[in-house]
Amino acid sequence: MKTRVYGRREFIKTIGIGSLALGYSCKPRISKTHVPPNILFCIADDWGWPHAGVYGDPVVLTPSFDRIAQEGILFDHAFVSSPSCTPSRNAILTGQYHWRLEEGANLWSTLDIRFPVFPLLIEEAGYHVGHWRKCWGPGDIKAGGYAEKYPGGKRYPEGFVQFLDDRPEGKPFCFWLGSSDPHRPYEPGSGKASGLDLAQIRVPEFFPDSPEVRSDIADYYFEVQRFDSDCGAAIALLEKEGELENTIIVMTGDHGMPFPRCKSNIYDWGARVPLALRWGERIKAGRRVTDFISFVDFAPTFLEIAGLEIPNQVSGRSLLSILESDQTGRVEKSRDFVIFGKERHVPAQKSPEMGGYPCRGIRTDSFLYIRNFAPERWPAGVPEGATHPIRRFADCDDGPTKLFLMDHREDQEIERYFKLAFAKRPAEELYEIKKDPDQVNNVARDPDYSRIRSEISTRLMNELKATSDPRASDGPVLFDEYPYRAAYKLNQ
Repeated sequence: MKTRVYGRREFIKTIGIGSLALGYSCKPRISKTHVPPNILFCIADDWGWPHAGVYGDPVVLTPSFDRIAQEGILFDHAFVSSPSCTPSRNAILTGQYHWRLEEGANLWSTLDIRFPVFPLLIEEAGYHVGHWRKCWGPGDIKAGGYAEKYPGGKRYPEGFVQFLDDRPEGKPFCFWLGSSDPHRPYEPGSGKASGLDLAQIRVPEFFPDSPEVRSDIADYYFEVQRFDSDCGAAIALLEKEGELENTIIVMTGDHGMPFPRCKSNIYDWGARVPLALRWGERIKAGRRVTDFISFVDFAPTFLEIAGLEIPNQVSGRSLLSILESDQTGRVEKSRDFVIFGKERHVPAQKSPEMGGYPCRGIRTDSFLYIRNFAPERWPAGVPEGATHPIRRFADCDDGPTKLFLMDHREDQEIERYFKLAFAKRPAEELYEIKKDPDQVNNVARDPDYSRIRSEISTRLMNELKATSDPRASDGPVLFDEYPYRAAYKLNQ
């Protein structure tokens, strides 16, 4: 993947509240005869890879996602910019890595109005734009300068039907179908009660295979299925309205599942997500693509498809050439890796009190390499006494799996799993994917991997420098100093 260096160029103009209330615009790239397609962007909250039937999961039922994949393209290597809600969604909206978005790199933050967002750019170009349920956030969007506008367009509290009823005749549309599923909390036992076969659940290698863990995963699956059902209803409505074939449907999740060593971690179970895309007869159906895709690629893709210029600041690359190809497997040879990272998820450290767990990673076909910039900190938060209301390992959502690991941490059979989830980690981690798909055996210190570790580390740092990551520069790093704009008060 070729990386371009972007700064704040003429695209960001401090002209006050002008066109689009943002001070920038997009010019059409293609002819007036172009008929822009509709865009339906469906995103779950905490749905991670590989939890869909079409990926081979034998338990979770995802007929809507499976249909999109079968009638379109299934992506095997889709990765978020950050495994945390706000920065992940900021990266989608702007097409920029979260570390370029200042305060927007953190959870419960904001998004500065200076950063262009694709929904408002295509709205200015003539699209009918709106969203339902969770879109941007969580955080305080007004703190970033948004007053009358919202990054995802107008909110439609009654959903997709209301949005289409409000659509001016003849206008293409872009709708963000959000969800709070499968975010915690869950109804205990809901998965089993719904008929899911707990015995068939694949328990990842970093969890003990216990009834408590299996039931917790089943409850998560139950909510994944609920999101899939919402997407199915939207697809059915498109068919009824005769809009299905001219609509690009994207279905994904904002990061991995809310379990220890998953969400808020940059292993595959935190940073890798399901992704399928359908676009009627415009693309060859039934393809499975192994190119590495980043969430920063969505914005330039939507802008190019809508016939608009892509802002200079954008970090990602349009996927249009992949969509228009008839190939499977690796379509673009340069898409052989992806980078991602994390700053503050929640204030879960004691010192610095508002500190996060800064880390960056690079994933190739063969390896995952992670650079932990503050290995003296706790990756899931301190064992007790955090300022966050969760208090214990606050960077990990509370739930039965977490509590099982904590309650049985002294058991010899469970100690290993507890440490994988909560213990401090070295400055460098390296995992060989084929031998270690769940990434539990760190070979960074193994002499046999020293050359690979050195090469991939250099590659990561070069990419971070090229994308203006403060962690790879000599300038100030301010992520820990930004306010935590939560709706609740931190415990003192």
